[in-house]
Amino acid sequence: MPVCGVIPARLESSRLPGKLLLSETGQTLIQHTWEAAARSERLDRLIVATDSLEILEAVHGFGGKAFLTGEHPSGTDRIAEVAEKELLDADILVNIQGDEPEIAPEFIDQLIDLLESSPEAEMATLATPIRSLEQLQDSSCTKVVCRQDGSALYFSRLPIPFTRDVAPETLLPEQSPWLLHLGLYAYRRPFLLELTKVSPTPLEQLEKLEQLRALETGAKIQVGTVAHPTVGIDTPDDYARFVSRYQQGTN
Repeated sequence: MPVCGVIPARLESSRLPGKLLLSETGQTLIQHTWEAAARSERLDRLIVATDSLEILEAVHGFGGKAFLTGEHPSGTDRIAEVAEKELLDADILVNIQGDEPEIAPEFIDQLIDLLESSPEAEMATLATPIRSLEQLQDSSCTKVVCRQDGSALYFSRLPIPFTRDVAPETLLPEQSPWLLHLGLYAYRRPFLLELTKVSPTPLEQLEKLEQLRALETGAKIQVGTVAHPTVGIDTPDDYARFVSRYQQGTN
């Protein structure tokens, strides 16, 4: 069962323009992400999907594989184009965020194992317990509520589940019932291709969360839990902290 990792990578970013080509560590951010993902033991292939010639050339420059796509509204659509035109033999495609240079390869492996062991699920993703009130209340942090079988019931930017009779502070950090959704997905190929042909759904448009399209159209998303979150690079401060951690780790 060929498993392919795809890193959707666009050049533009509203809060940190050109972030994937930042190179204060001596390597571009996209190279850091590539090298972290390449340490996965379950991926048979890894490719960057980009609409940018600059990113394409940067990936080829460090020996990575890249595919030039058209313009797309989301990374999922970009991956679907690569699946249709390049990764014709892939049974499972893993969406790996390009701005997560410290992605744990074991998370990727766990995600693939989860989807393979859940034959009734069309896709799988990961989550981690929320440990702070700040993160719980942050609308940029997506929360997921699961069924008893571990599949996703709903995703929201609001703190769900709502605790009617106790203050959230009394449950944090050790007894947290809240799960932070991580932006790492594995799709079965036929489902991915069909999903990207569906127009944005009502809840997806309200919450601005494209994974709701899958739930609204009846798909099952299996959710695995990991001990800690992944760290994305969204702002100059995020990147500065990453550079500092990297330099400390290499000294």
